[in-house]
Order: sequence, then C-alpha cells, then structure tokens
Amino acid sequence: MNSHDNQMRLQLFMANAGVASRRACETIIAEGRVSVNGKIVTTPGTKVFSTDCVCLDGKQLFLEEKKVYVLLNKPSGYVCSASDEKDRAVALDLLKPHFSQRLFNVGRLDMYSCGLIIFTNDGDFAAKVSHPSSQLEKEYFVETSTQIPQQLIEMFQKGIRIDDIFYKCQRIEKTGSRTVKIVLIEGKNREIRRVFEKFEIGIKRLIRVRIGNIQMNGLPEGQFRQLSQAEVISLLQKEY
Repeated sequence: MNSHDNQMRLQLFMANAGVASRRACETIIAEGRVSVNGKIVTTPGTKVFSTDCVCLDGKQLFLEEKKVYVLLNKPSGYVCSASDEKDRAVALDLLKPHFSQRLFNVGRLDMYSCGLIIFTNDGDFAAKVSHPSSQLEKEYFVETSTQIPQQLIEMFQKGIRIDDIFYKCQRIEKTGSRTVKIVLIEGKNREIRRVFEKFEIGIKRLIRVRIGNIQMNGLPEGQFRQLSQAEVISLLQKEY
C-alpha cells in the first residue's frame, strides 16, 4: 500500500502539499480556513486520507509527489512569509518563477538580515530540521557600527535574559573590533538583534553564512540552488 493511502494528521497533509510548515498549518486550521470533504475543520491533528478533498480558502490541495529543497541567499529587504499584508518584497517571489511546486521557508530571517535560508515542499523535512531537538547549527556574521564590548561576548556566551526571554548562543567569536561570528542552535525571534540592542550596539550587517554543513560557497545574493540528496540527508542527520 502506498504511504499516501494511510491516514495522516491534517497539518502534515497540508505541509506535504507545500502550504507551510506543520506549525504554521496548525494556525491556519484553527482560523477556520480549511475544509475536509466540504466540512470546515478547526482542530489540528484531525486525521485525513490522501484521497480526501482538503481545501484551503476553498482551493483544493494536492500532495506533492516530487520533494524540492532549495537554498536561497536572501537579500536584505525581503520578508520570509508566503505573502505580506504590508506589500513588502517576499523572498519566495524570487523562487516562484522557477518552481511549479508550492514552497515554504524553513525557519526565518528577519527583513533586514540576509544570507542562507531553505525553502521546501517537504513538511516532514521542515519539521525535523526546525525542531530544537535537531540541534542544527546556524552561523551568522555580524558587523556593527561601533566597537563590540567584551561584556556582550561573555554574556551572550553564558546566557542573558531580556524581557523575560533567555538568550544564549552556542559559540561567539570576535573577528575584529566591530565584527563577530555567532553560532545559534534554537534561534529565537530576532535573537542576535535583541542582544545587541540591549548593549546599544547598532548592527550594520547580519548575514547567515551556514546552516548545518551547508555554506555560502560563493552563492550570489538573490540567487538560489537546489540541495543535493546528500546535503538533505546531512541536515537530517546533523553531519557536520
């Protein structure tokens, strides 16, 4: 029996149809935007078959047979979302002309950060590499407008609480008076920016230069390439 004939959770069906990550799909379901065989479903975790008629905003979804994994060097000024209500540039639009599949971003980079981000239509892959238990390293290069105090280095390495949120990097290395390399594992929302703001240090450039063992390797800003099967496996198995 084909695995698609087995029951699966609704959010997994949607993720494997290229809608968004499983977590984002749970929110979409709760908003009442999804129907199964003509009935609105608002409970994430509802089981469906591949043969069920699942619709998002009235449009039927279909499971993607071909899995796609794309690495984009996101430029500054682009947001990481399927669309933007403020009519800002969307990173996904750089890929849409080149892929027929519905892709979504794995993790995020804020609008003013640039560098590596992965897009896929594989919900299982996205869930596994995004989960904190994957311990997947992300490395960033940061250039500041003023000198970086040693106290920031030490406290970010040891852990610092800002507005009741605890931030702690995996590693941080000063490469110049105004530049550092930072490795994060979990990567909370705007983590690096919030820590630097705490010390009143302005960031000129924030670039993600590595995800797991996937590095920039000369990929131009705004350009993309597909990940090899070996690279996908290495991310899932944390081989670096």
